Amino acid sequence: MRILLDIANKNVRSITMKAARFYDRGDIRIEDIPEPVVEPGTVGIEVAWCGICGTDLHEFMEGPIFIPPCGHPHPISKESAPVTMGHEFSGVVYAVGEGVSDIEVGQHVVVEPYIVADDVPTGPGDKYHLSKNMNFIGLGGRGGGLSEKIAVKRRWVHPISKDIPLDQAALIEPLSVGHHAFTRSGAKAGDVALVGGAGPIGLLLSAILKAKGLSVIVTELSSARKQKASESGVADHILDPSEVDVVEEVMKITDGRGVDVAFECSSVNKVLDTLVAATTSAGVVVIVSIWSHPATVNVHSVVMKELDVRGTIAYCNDHQETIRLVEEGKIDLEPFITQRIQLDDLVSKGFDTLIHNNESAVKIIVQPRIS
Repeated sequence: MRILLDIANKNVRSITMKAARFYDRGDIRIEDIPEPVVEPGTVGIEVAWCGICGTDLHEFMEGPIFIPPCGHPHPISKESAPVTMGHEFSGVVYAVGEGVSDIEVGQHVVVEPYIVADDVPTGPGDKYHLSKNMNFIGLGGRGGGLSEKIAVKRRWVHPISKDIPLDQAALIEPLSVGHHAFTRSGAKAGDVALVGGAGPIGLLLSAILKAKGLSVIVTELSSARKQKASESGVADHILDPSEVDVVEEVMKITDGRGVDVAFECSSVNKVLDTLVAATTSAGVVVIVSIWSHPATVNVHSVVMKELDVRGTIAYCNDHQETIRLVEEGKIDLEPFITQRIQLDDLVSKGFDTLIHNNESAVKIIVQPRIS
């Protein structure tokens, strides 16, 4: 934090803060930028922790994707690169804007990081996550969690119990992705689910499925991620496709029936093929991951088994239930955090590790502000 002495007012005030700024593919810079202004209807949050998401990695390696390129401002945020990154974050309220009466300074919060038009309703049943020009805080503008502070519109701020440690709370956003995928699937307690890929989203989705009473089979190549699936208790069976025929093993586990529901969390076509083959007739296959390339699917199998193949994006009124599951102790987020780093080390110890040495990491979270 940079401090400036205001001679006229005889007080010391903060005027800039550290932030991770995306300029272009492969170009993220840690810079000093102005602190946000807490305007009417917004909440000022001092960021505690922010997770590095797979989407952030895609932006760094292949972007801009969600991030509006320089000179091409987003139609709602009116911002373009450079933008502050980070959309999986927790923090403590340090200020509330005029008109905000149900949030208090000192409260612990997480953010549902949407950018949607002001006239888009966000009540039960409203599909605001599919609204025109939807984007995300930390990608499409409006600040980000990879900074010391952020000001967010009240409707996207969710209070949490102080019983949830703030480092773990940074995982509530990706956990909500898993909850929405579960909701989209129509699965229910007693069903058997197959999760293709045990990266952060696959693991957190599996945690949701277990909390909801499903039996969970996970397929994964990475030894570190297989170990995490085992030690976190989110999988009843863990199958390595380099060691076994996953479809054959699934049929053994399910007495020849196949799984009721399958979740694709890898962006790998072979995984999608396996899920289609392992899902029972009239079952559901949900595509959770973001694909940066075209995919194929065995349409004949889909037709002959009357499978439903569904997409899912982010979350929609999922945060409240997700927070409740954590607050009630039905999901423990601590096992999924493998590294904690400082903002200055974002690229060298964060992005580079996840891109080049992901066997050593599952979820890396970043502390933007040194305590």
